[in-house]
Amino acid sequence: MVNLQSAVKIMSIGGTGAEMGIKELLSQRVSAAMQAAGVPSDCSPMVALSGKPQFGDYQANGAMGAAKQLKTNPRELAQKILDNLDLEGVADKLEIAGPGFINITLDNKFLAKSLGQSGDQQSISKQTVVVDYSSPNLAKEMHVGHLRSTIIGDALARILEYQGHSVVRQNHMGDWGTQFGMLIAELEEQMGEGEQAELALNDLEVFYQQSKKHFDADPAFADKARGYVVKLQSGDNHCRSLWQKFIDVSVAHNLEIYQQLNVGLGREHIQPESSYNDDLENVVNELSTQGLAVDSEGAKVVFLAELADKNGDPSPMIIQKSGGGFLYATTDLACLRYRVGTLKADRILYFIDARQSLHMKQVFITGRKAKFVPDHVSLEHHAFGTMMGADGRPFKTRSGGTVKLADLLVEAQERAQRLVQEKNPELSSQEVAEIARKLGIGAIKYADLSKTRTNDYIFDWDAMLSFEGNTSPYLQYAYTRIHSIFRKAGIDALSFSAPVMIEQPQEKTLALKLSQFNEVLSQVSSDCYPHSLCSYLYDLASAFMSFYEQCPVLKDGVATDVQHSRLQLCAYSATTLAQGLDLLGIEVMEKM
Repeated sequence: MVNLQSAVKIMSIGGTGAEMGIKELLSQRVSAAMQAAGVPSDCSPMVALSGKPQFGDYQANGAMGAAKQLKTNPRELAQKILDNLDLEGVADKLEIAGPGFINITLDNKFLAKSLGQSGDQQSISKQTVVVDYSSPNLAKEMHVGHLRSTIIGDALARILEYQGHSVVRQNHMGDWGTQFGMLIAELEEQMGEGEQAELALNDLEVFYQQSKKHFDADPAFADKARGYVVKLQSGDNHCRSLWQKFIDVSVAHNLEIYQQLNVGLGREHIQPESSYNDDLENVVNELSTQGLAVDSEGAKVVFLAELADKNGDPSPMIIQKSGGGFLYATTDLACLRYRVGTLKADRILYFIDARQSLHMKQVFITGRKAKFVPDHVSLEHHAFGTMMGADGRPFKTRSGGTVKLADLLVEAQERAQRLVQEKNPELSSQEVAEIARKLGIGAIKYADLSKTRTNDYIFDWDAMLSFEGNTSPYLQYAYTRIHSIFRKAGIDALSFSAPVMIEQPQEKTLALKLSQFNEVLSQVSSDCYPHSLCSYLYDLASAFMSFYEQCPVLKDGVATDVQHSRLQLCAYSATTLAQGLDLLGIEVMEKM
């Protein structure tokens, strides 16, 4: 099997000279024409896809803004730009529309050739990008609340890596804090009664609930637990040993979930809260020395005028409690120092839910003011909404409890398995299980990723497992359908190669959509909204279906060169669908 990334690079979506996407090429040419027409170089050509075929394939809309700046007629300026615009061999038709739009209709031969050129991704400035995602609390099982951070962050890490950036995945696991004193004390008591640590921690959620109940009901146990927090933070060997048992069990559970989800987080990406302990006192001292942190009621507090409330009172961020303890803010500032100083990040992306927005703003502003983060480093909190149940409330079990992520993944595969067996009873049990795994996990991930990241969304099994509409099963089915064409033709899709000829409207629509893949990836890597890639893949699959219905491929009477051209468009479509879904962490299958 050919590596998916290599396969897409072989087909190379976009370019003349292969390193440039069509939009990038048009933007450069239009920009040069604008400057030749006397337009200042800071004016954008504003090249965009045309909304309707009658307005060409692309539109350059920069003449209006430039005309306003130059105080001239936009249509006349558009004509001057057109007079200087060299798109020989690229565009078949150029025309001015409305108040100064320049409509560009691509030459079919150019479009066909651009699909077949070999080359690399669009020219980008390579960066070191740190991606902070998933970040579950240890000593608890992962639940549905961890899903969005995990899969959105993973999709962006994959896309950035595919583009050629140096991506550093960081799983900022919560392995520190006051709750561990309670948990250590409970584990110690159970082990004292002869229980083995591994058995006691077999169900982390149940163990946590037992510990909390004990803590609330027994004042002596609660005092002991509080004392163990101090011992743990002071490096007491006994407490550290019990604490490590929680860490080992929790990490093993999380890694199993990541594997099931097809998420690229491994043990090597774990950089937990405790790893920053040695720098917390340094952070407080430096902030105090700089006058950013001041004493307030015995605590060390940073007051941020930049986030003042409506009364003008600055926003307080506590970095050290009156008892000497440190907080999440202190850890996150130490984390920033590590990512900038040690990891040499140019860009740091945090995928944390919207409820942490104020906290992240406080950390970012303080990090800048303290010079922990230089101006050239981009700090970005990409918040997301909540997964909701049919009742419009956060997704829960029928009894109102938290839904374990492991249970959700099992149910997804069970539902998918019933669906596959109904639709294709001829498949073996092994084939059904493998397809159901890819179908069920893909459905959960795509249902989330296809929604605008910042919005809440309703969790709906029937909708996400549907073979109709913008769903993972629909896209996976489109991929399998293309492979069935090649099986029928007795040809290997990935090794097939033939020149493309674009003659029918559906062929051009499909070719145009194929040519936009890297443009979409550039947009997603910039704004971190993976639903744009989902929408693109759905449009691509829909364009392929229309093409296949209107442009016969294997029917008798189709000329050989036309048939080969259409088979090549099929191959490009399959490869692009597979690559796009792979960047979302979703697997495809050749049979369904």
